[in-house]
Amino acid sequence: MKNLAIIPARSGSKGLKHKNIKLLNGKPLIAYTIEAAKKSGLFNEIFVSTDSEKYAKIAQVWGANVPFLRSDELSTDTASSWDVVREAINKYKENGKEFDTIALLQPTSPLRTADDIIAGYNKMKQKFANSIVSVCETDHSPLWSNTLPEDNSMVSFVKQDIINSIRQDLPTYYRINGALYIVRTNYLMSNNNIYKDSSFATIMSRENSIDIDTRMDFIIADALMKDRLR
Repeated sequence: MKNLAIIPARSGSKGLKHKNIKLLNGKPLIAYTIEAAKKSGLFNEIFVSTDSEKYAKIAQVWGANVPFLRSDELSTDTASSWDVVREAINKYKENGKEFDTIALLQPTSPLRTADDIIAGYNKMKQKFANSIVSVCETDHSPLWSNTLPEDNSMVSFVKQDIINSIRQDLPTYYRINGALYIVRTNYLMSNNNIYKDSSFATIMSRENSIDIDTRMDFIIADALMKDRLR
């Protein structure tokens, strides 16, 4: 199969300014995702989708390709990641390059490893899947969560049947971590919902699932990265 990695890196970021190129333990954030994609050995092309010449140059230094910049209409904070992916697929097709699968790798998941990517592709082959989505265990069971009324009453906050439960007796819940999406190209181009048919999870550790959106996320990721590299 021919596989394309797409790393979306828009220059405008409201939560953490220029987070995609912010230095994390001495490297631009985006570099960690490029390196993981390269180390996996799975991709015929590693493409960074960006609206910025500066970001493009940094991506190229770290080994990614940026043959074209993202269109203006898809460079807003409301643009869909999958529209960005479809634009890249069409642009590559115009240039005579087509791919069997697309891996969407968010640069805000710097602790995702090459092994995580490989595990996702192995799951796709094992399940003959149309799409693979990475998940991790939730930090806390959602069974202990609820909305609050105006008076902040806790009377009905927790369901009666789990009030006296211990953690080990509760089911394991998972959440989508945003680190890895693998989709067959023909399926993506004909479906708006990648979870519609033959979609399966690949499970990542909570540590590898850190997603940087805020300054606190960045500090946590930096500490984990330093610990990993000791």
